[in-house]
Amino acid sequence: MVVRPYYMDILKKYRDVALVKVLAGVRRCGKSTILEMLRENLIEDGVCAERIISVSYTSEELEDGMTDKNMYNGIKERMVGEERYYLLLDEVQEITGWEKAVNSLLENANTDIYVTGSNSKLMSSEISTYLTGRYILIPVFTLSFAEYLEFKKSDDRAPRELLNEYIRMGGFPIVAGSGVDERGAYQIVEGIYHSVISSDITKRHKITNFDLFNRVVKYVVENVGKTFSAHAIVKFLKSEGRSLSVEAVYNYLEWLEKAFVIYRCQRYDMQGKSVLKTQEKFYLADASLKYSIMGFNPKYVAAMLENIVYFELRRKGYEVYIGKNEAKEIDFVAVRRDERIYVQVCRNLPEESDREIANLLEIRDHYPKYVVTLDALASGNVNGVKIMHLADFLLMDVY
Repeated sequence: MVVRPYYMDILKKYRDVALVKVLAGVRRCGKSTILEMLRENLIEDGVCAERIISVSYTSEELEDGMTDKNMYNGIKERMVGEERYYLLLDEVQEITGWEKAVNSLLENANTDIYVTGSNSKLMSSEISTYLTGRYILIPVFTLSFAEYLEFKKSDDRAPRELLNEYIRMGGFPIVAGSGVDERGAYQIVEGIYHSVISSDITKRHKITNFDLFNRVVKYVVENVGKTFSAHAIVKFLKSEGRSLSVEAVYNYLEWLEKAFVIYRCQRYDMQGKSVLKTQEKFYLADASLKYSIMGFNPKYVAAMLENIVYFELRRKGYEVYIGKNEAKEIDFVAVRRDERIYVQVCRNLPEESDREIANLLEIRDHYPKYVVTLDALASGNVNGVKIMHLADFLLMDVY
């Protein structure tokens, strides 16, 4: 098992804090494994195995008709005495009303609780009033490049060579750890995608016109890294002779977002210092999702570099926006407390670098500015703008 220290550090920080630790992310991104790592870590720190209660609520292991009361009673009867118990509860969204059971276990027993899930019931916008103010949401993403290198540490290839594989194969742990070829990787990811669509979206929301829904998904996938609106999707569908309301498109996008398939990146007006509600971008939970749906094509790589950088910034705790500086666009404005960085992403130098650097130089402040590229010769500093190879940028501890 390859340890993912980023998540373990977060869980250690909140250990024994009276909050429910909620780990949420797309299916197969490694949430269950993180709970296994946590169990091992607790035992290493001297917690008796008998005081660690691990329960998986996946549909394969779930009893038909299990209720929140069954969930509560099943856990409570395993707790003996007044000592603290550590509850590691996997895929809790399968239990209707799980929040009631977890809240009762938090209030009425000496517990430290960790839960995972992979759909909207684990998003902060939908966690009910039972847990308001009593949980910490920890987003779980697929492997970062640094984690991918850990999975491949027996491989003697250089990091930049492995980066090319990471870009094409993505960061799902099951792919990185299996040693499959590209075709096998996309088959695995396609299976993950279809399980999300069928279990977390189509069934829950009773989608009847799956063909139309699938066309909207394909439009989003085709336009990763581009700004577009629901109206643009409706107009596009109309050109294909299909009819769908703007409201339906908004619903589809919301459901994809709540299943952690896509992530919304809003635009930030750097002059007015406000978040704009139009022309957002969406990024995929993993680059391999695009290739599994549409096949690999070199012309997709530029957009997927943005996708990779977006999630690296998110992993490092930044709130990430698209920057609008008058008529110019900055790929990413990343904000973390009183810190800020600006990032432009381009595949090649020098063809694209002059424009990217010029856009950054128009920003009149002293926060760090980067141009990130795949160009093998990328390095240097132009009037304070740092030019870096993507591999070096992804492996930096601090920007």
